[in-house]
Amino acid sequence: MKIFFYVQHLLGIGHLKRAGVLAAALRKSGFEVTLVSGGMPVRGIDVDVQLAPASAADLTFRTLLDETGRPVDDDWKRLRAGALLDAWRAARAGILLIELFPFGRRQMRFELLPLLEDAHRLAPRPLVVCSVRDLIQSRPEREAETVRLAERFFDRILVHGDARLAGFERTFKSAKQLGDRVHQTGYVVEEAAAAGEHSADVLVSAGGGAVGRRLLECAMLARERTLLRNATWRVMAGVNCAEADWRALERLVRPGIVLERSRDDFTRLLAKCALSISQAGYNTVAETLQARVLSVLVPFSGGGESEQTLRAQLLAERGAAHMTDEETLSPETLAEAVNRAARAPLPPAGLVDLNGARRSAELLREWVK
Repeated sequence: MKIFFYVQHLLGIGHLKRAGVLAAALRKSGFEVTLVSGGMPVRGIDVDVQLAPASAADLTFRTLLDETGRPVDDDWKRLRAGALLDAWRAARAGILLIELFPFGRRQMRFELLPLLEDAHRLAPRPLVVCSVRDLIQSRPEREAETVRLAERFFDRILVHGDARLAGFERTFKSAKQLGDRVHQTGYVVEEAAAAGEHSADVLVSAGGGAVGRRLLECAMLARERTLLRNATWRVMAGVNCAEADWRALERLVRPGIVLERSRDDFTRLLAKCALSISQAGYNTVAETLQARVLSVLVPFSGGGESEQTLRAQLLAERGAAHMTDEETLSPETLAEAVNRAARAPLPPAGLVDLNGARRSAELLREWVK
């Protein structure tokens, strides 16, 4: 069975990374997957179809930029929508899997609505499924339209979370209107590599790095104020770290601090570290829970984003992480959070289901029997 899997990342790389992990699990279970990306290429994440890439101009996500940094126009949209339809028709897939839409990515309707309409005209019609993370940006004023789109176009909705931590209705109040379309899968996370010998390192990261400079700077300045000042602090700037931000971070490097853009073995480093300091994005949180390491979360809240803050709060309430707000972040407040975490016991095992990739494959297999 063939799956056509569409994903669009606009600012960070989390959406594409999760899609890549899920695509790998689907292939492992026997599906033939065409992974289609509409975002900027990311080193280390392979896709099968790369559309003309687009990114967000700023944290409002209202303006799309092309690969040269210019705002896209109607001609660009027409060409890209056509390229997506061509790829879809060439794939001849029995499952159309779309990441996030209609719960987000409204700015991509110019290509997604024609794609969905084309899928619904086919006979036999493919199974149409949405893949969405545990928590979304809550927009109550848009929920009625979202429900209409979901009911019109989507057969199933894979929610990659665990109701024991938060049900989908926590951030999408109208979830019950979607009835049995919604299925919780557990968290999608890359299978952990063997960690090897445990280290005393502190691992500092900010996802793709597009909006992580302040966290990384505060961490580098906080080191000497913490109980872990004698440990090596490995700081991952991220593949999307701007050159000016990289140079600013380089100036803060001191003995005991190792600054790198990224590491292919990040999950292994995480699994063996003494403490993780990060934002509260989906992928890093899932990897941290899988590794069962002490962690400090500084959720990203720019542009009115609330998803990471809620995720961090839920984990902190359950003793799985220590949280400090981005708004009050300083070397001093971060050092205090690190010291609290360093004195704490390891997070509880089995807090959430981390088999979301495998379960998603099982559900898709059941639905196309």
